[in-house]
Amino acid sequence: MKKKEDMVAAIATEISMRKVEFANEVVETIYFGGGTPSVLSNTEIQFLIDAVYQNYSVTENPEITLEANPDDLSKDRIIQLSKSPINRLSIGIQSFFEEDLKLMNRAHNALEAEACLTEAVRYFDNISIDLIYGTPGMGNDRWLHNVNKALSFGVPHISSYALTVEPKTALYKFVKNGTVAQPSDEAAQEQFLLLVDVLEANGFVHYELSNFGKQNYFSKNNTAYWLGKKYIGIGPSAHSYDGTFRSWNIANNALYLKDIQDGKLPAGKEELTVADRYNEYVMTGLRTIWGVSVSRVATEFGAEFKNYLLAEAHKYIEQGLLALQDNILTTTREGKFLADGLASDLFFVDLE
Repeated sequence: MKKKEDMVAAIATEISMRKVEFANEVVETIYFGGGTPSVLSNTEIQFLIDAVYQNYSVTENPEITLEANPDDLSKDRIIQLSKSPINRLSIGIQSFFEEDLKLMNRAHNALEAEACLTEAVRYFDNISIDLIYGTPGMGNDRWLHNVNKALSFGVPHISSYALTVEPKTALYKFVKNGTVAQPSDEAAQEQFLLLVDVLEANGFVHYELSNFGKQNYFSKNNTAYWLGKKYIGIGPSAHSYDGTFRSWNIANNALYLKDIQDGKLPAGKEELTVADRYNEYVMTGLRTIWGVSVSRVATEFGAEFKNYLLAEAHKYIEQGLLALQDNILTTTREGKFLADGLASDLFFVDLE
């Protein structure tokens, strides 16, 4: 427990040390994510939130999210959290099917997934859940069952991602030795489009490639990132962005603690070039309903970038994958699933 106490104290110290970076900003969201933030007690959550309020200007009703997995969220824990400043839960459900959860090596089971949501919706209005599509062996019927099961709980926000096979995981080993089939891109795309149709028919707005929300329930935290707002990441491995520089904290817990105790900010840093910032704007913009503003590209990055963007986008507009309307470039229904690939084709690469 001493290590946990030390980490909480160090995070509070870093919050204070970095207040100068946000001197002219207002904090709109606070997000407890990465690792296992659900191990924090209500007292520790309050302590860290107090540190934010003591050092920053905070909007009147900030979105305060806690990321958790179903096995972390017993009924008692949910009730405890409902009495804390946390006003939004992001729950890593992934699937309501046992075979999918085992394949993904999740710690929770299907019963826990349903049980935690049954309780969570009783105590929280603002809940997001994660669902994974494209898992080997998952047909469209099973995927639709997952989506409809999620809808049955009345959650107002769903984040959904295609399964990726990461090196050094059990799934990677199973795929490599042929025990499990390689996930199919075609099946994933089909399930993605089914998801879009079902959620939009149920009043969700597909506001970002992987995110669907009812009106007034879009993730303010993630939206800030997609719209290029400044953010500060606190704690080991956390990343930050101030509009010009991207920085990151050291990943090693012990080294992080030592640096903070020595009064050093444990951050690496890089300055983004104009091309970097243009590329990032294109990448994030094409993933959202707000798209890429051609006027903003011209104003922020210059005529060369605007002309490049329009020239490179032309063939995809002709193919029906991108649309240009009112000087805003967005993906079409057919182009949504391909948004990241389309964005990379519009990146400006300086060969000098």
